[in-house]
Amino acid sequence: MGMWSIGVGALGAAALALLLANTDVFLSKSQKATLEYLEDIDLKTLEKEPRTFKAKELWEKNGAVIMAVRRPGCFLCREEAADLSSLKPKLDELGVPLYAVVKEQIRTEVQDFQPYFKGEIFLDEKKKFYGPQRRKMMFMGFVRLGVWYNFFRARNGGFSGNLEGEGFILGGVFVVGSGKQGILLEHREKEFGDKVNPVSVLEAARKIQPQTLAAEAK
Repeated sequence: MGMWSIGVGALGAAALALLLANTDVFLSKSQKATLEYLEDIDLKTLEKEPRTFKAKELWEKNGAVIMAVRRPGCFLCREEAADLSSLKPKLDELGVPLYAVVKEQIRTEVQDFQPYFKGEIFLDEKKKFYGPQRRKMMFMGFVRLGVWYNFFRARNGGFSGNLEGEGFILGGVFVVGSGKQGILLEHREKEFGDKVNPVSVLEAARKIQPQTLAAEAK
């Protein structure tokens, strides 16, 4: 009976741990970014002679949709990039650019990511777009049912990837209005493969007022 009780207790503890791992109890809490925080982020172009500039240049005139990529080689990130890129024709009609930021540049990882993403990509070396409070998902992600569902969804969609680079710091998607219009949508990835809803992105993008129109309205 003693060994039986220990075995049952161990199974119960494992079941409880699995249950808790699939709730939001142990997930890193996100902190909303302010426009001022985003504006002051330093980004670099990916040219041979990179140019450093403030992130506000991306949205100052026409607003922007910006993806903070968790890892360019991740097949889940490539899936989300493709989803956002499917909005490109409608974003172009609205005059709203599509951008991405990455936190590192390893070998050809960014280049290999570009077929999935139809916008310009910049380097955020200080990982500011992944803050203000940087969040990580470690190995707990691999026991979450939602993550496994996301894995199968992306695989069934024909996406593949690799294990190059840092992939534990979670990413997100922002829709930022022109000038001082503010952040119109902020999606923080809560687990691997937690994609933004493209419909929500488009709805937020439609609220953007280009600077010329905003000036005329005044």
